[in-house]
Amino acid sequence: MFWELAGVPAVAVRRGARVESVHHVAACVADVDGEILMRVGTIEQPVFLRSSAKPFIAAAAVRAGVLERFGFGERELALMCASHNGEPGHVELVASMLERIGATVDDLGCGAHAPSYEPAAAALAARGERPTQLHNNCSGKHAGILGLAKVLGAPFAGYLEPSHPAQRAILELCERVSDDVFDGDKLAVDGCGIPVYATTLRKAAVSFARFATLRGVDDDDATALARVAAAMSAEPWYVAGTGRFDTDLIRATGGRIVCKAGAEGVHCDALLDLGAGLALKVVDGSRRAAPPATLAILSALRALDPAARTALRHHAVVPVKNVAGRIVGEVRALDGWVPLD
Repeated sequence: MFWELAGVPAVAVRRGARVESVHHVAACVADVDGEILMRVGTIEQPVFLRSSAKPFIAAAAVRAGVLERFGFGERELALMCASHNGEPGHVELVASMLERIGATVDDLGCGAHAPSYEPAAAALAARGERPTQLHNNCSGKHAGILGLAKVLGAPFAGYLEPSHPAQRAILELCERVSDDVFDGDKLAVDGCGIPVYATTLRKAAVSFARFATLRGVDDDDATALARVAAAMSAEPWYVAGTGRFDTDLIRATGGRIVCKAGAEGVHCDALLDLGAGLALKVVDGSRRAAPPATLAILSALRALDPAARTALRHHAVVPVKNVAGRIVGEVRALDGWVPLD
């Protein structure tokens, strides 16, 4: 199918004083009633939300009673929403979750990769150990889905399939919050193996506005989403980890912005003070452009106070280094690309 998503030049990569590359961005900010507060580029072309959907995936488990059944608290719930670094605290908590569920590492279908956090990966290699599924950035989400399967009386086997009862419960909640139906080419397989859905940036923004306001959803969904937001706000390190944009943004705003990055340059934010949602996609899929673009929009919306802007500056202007570690350029948002009314 012809690629119809279009953005605007938004983030420049400079080497020295010269622009070397430019990333285009499409984005939408909407309130819970669907009113568009800001649009950039194409917002009606479905895009895969990837890991930005994790708060809704976790909410399906919360709604089913997973927290109560296995004695999970805010840390476990935040980790169920995470694309974590694979730091020791992340790995140990996932292992604890599996033990309480009655599952093993071998039940995780996410695959193994080295920790995303370089010091953790180096320490693992120095001990002569190989990464396991626990180190996968999605292992907390998968543990939560196994917990959901257990609560539903469904087998662990086949939990990656859209037809599995756990995935049906997840997709049904995601459809409710998005006002969308995920079939045909709007449903595919994520990097960790679970079903992944595509929806428009406008509908994604509305779904995150619902996450922010708890309006436009039924009472059980609202209760589950409120618990997810509270956990992510209280335990931002478990949402991502040391040095990560999501952790730092939630922390810098005191949980007034609850955010979740997704692969291929997706970033979604529940803006609690504005009662709105932001959904953003870097058109070329570059992860490095998402934080500067997101911060440019948040600044234009006056969603960041001076202290938060200062705390997040290292995500707004990211140094480009050569192999020897010398700073030779920077990644930052272009001036004037965010529409202001």
